[in-house]
Amino acid sequence: MTAIAPDTDDELRELDEGTRRAWSIYSDRLRELSGEEYERTESESWDELQGELRRLELRRESLTRPAV
Repeated sequence: MTAIAPDTDDELRELDEGTRRAWSIYSDRLRELSGEEYERTESESWDELQGELRRLELRRESLTRPAV
């Protein structure tokens, strides 16, 4: 079992908050849009969301990877 340092716990909580924030930004950008504007904005926003989620996941993995 891997022990996680208190600083790491704080960083993991921040990453969780970052994930929630990324989804919220995505949702907010699409709110009240429709038709062609929605399609264009959704595609761009989805790409940005996926990039941010990947970045957060890589950071999370680096914090929880067992020491060798």
